[in-house]
Amino acid sequence: MFFGFNKDEIKRFQLTGNAQGTTYQVTYYNTAETVEKKQIDSILIAIDSSMSIYKPYSLISQFNRSEEGIEIDDAFRTVIEKSMLISADTKGLFDITVGPLVTAWGFGNKEITQLPDSEIIAEIKKCVGYHLVELKGNYLSKTKPCVEINVNGIAQGYSVDVIANYLLDQGITSFIVEIGGELRIQGVKPDGSAMHIGIEGPAADNEEPIIKHIVKLNNGAITTSGNYRQYRQAGTKRVTHLIDPRTGYAIDNELISVTVFAEDAMTADGYDNALMAMHVNEALSSVEKHPKLEAYIVYHDKQGNVVDTMSNGFKQLLIQ
Repeated sequence: MFFGFNKDEIKRFQLTGNAQGTTYQVTYYNTAETVEKKQIDSILIAIDSSMSIYKPYSLISQFNRSEEGIEIDDAFRTVIEKSMLISADTKGLFDITVGPLVTAWGFGNKEITQLPDSEIIAEIKKCVGYHLVELKGNYLSKTKPCVEINVNGIAQGYSVDVIANYLLDQGITSFIVEIGGELRIQGVKPDGSAMHIGIEGPAADNEEPIIKHIVKLNNGAITTSGNYRQYRQAGTKRVTHLIDPRTGYAIDNELISVTVFAEDAMTADGYDNALMAMHVNEALSSVEKHPKLEAYIVYHDKQGNVVDTMSNGFKQLLIQ
């Protein structure tokens, strides 16, 4: 609620732009425009300087070129710490060292002329495994020079949280922060109603996504991982950008997309990737073990139909 103000004094402000290879939109309700686009851009540029694999000067690029490791900043350390926790919890299904495999399949920062064969995959896998990276204080080290990391599977969620926390620091208590479809919501609209968020999933033809459900939220984050947007065609087989670090090949299961609700966007963003690597019952069981996680899953049933399911807690968020 907006205490101390007439609700008519509350205005809606919207900031949009491009960042991290996608777009962002920040919507907030306040009595004045206390946060401007240039401030949001500045935050996102700083994060890119730390963790963008597309910036040769970034800390992550420096680490990937290093022989043993480098000193990193606090932002990068925060993402690495959370990544390691999720990696351990999911037994390596989420793994930031999967970057070379992602690149080999043509989804990284380098163009490829052909898809890798089994020998190439086997060689790359020798340099993949979250246990090959260690963090002590702000020093990030690796046990093999060939180890490279890619935090794209969690850094966008982190970026959402950083902007959300910045808004809170500026005294803004009602907002929606969105980067590339990853969301964090806080507060209510001026009339006291909850924020409404559309949950996207693929249509029956598994191509163009549609809004499947609407949820209402006063606080929390929602992120989605899916295999129906980014893929390459290898003959009759579709190779998605979601690579299983255990096998070195694209995830090949019945799941189409996973939408995760959590208290913060970084947590949701990390777990949505890991859940995508599981079978549907395994994914639901994993979510049930985490009291602060909820999930909505779109998948193919045994007959090939596009169907969905969700955790009990996610059902409580739905308004349709």
